[in-house]
Amino acid sequence: MAEEHKIGSMDITEQEKTFDGFVAFAKWTTIVIIAILVLLAIFRT
Repeated sequence: MAEEHKIGSMDITEQEKTFDGFVAFAKWTTIVIIAILVLLAIFRT
């Protein structure tokens, strides 16, 4: 028989690490895109 689920008892460290990695990736991707756009605006390419 299945064990009953208890709210808040699950280990979510892997999910937290994955989310932190995703946020870091999104942040750096945004910074790089903005830098490219600024360089394009400066050099009017």
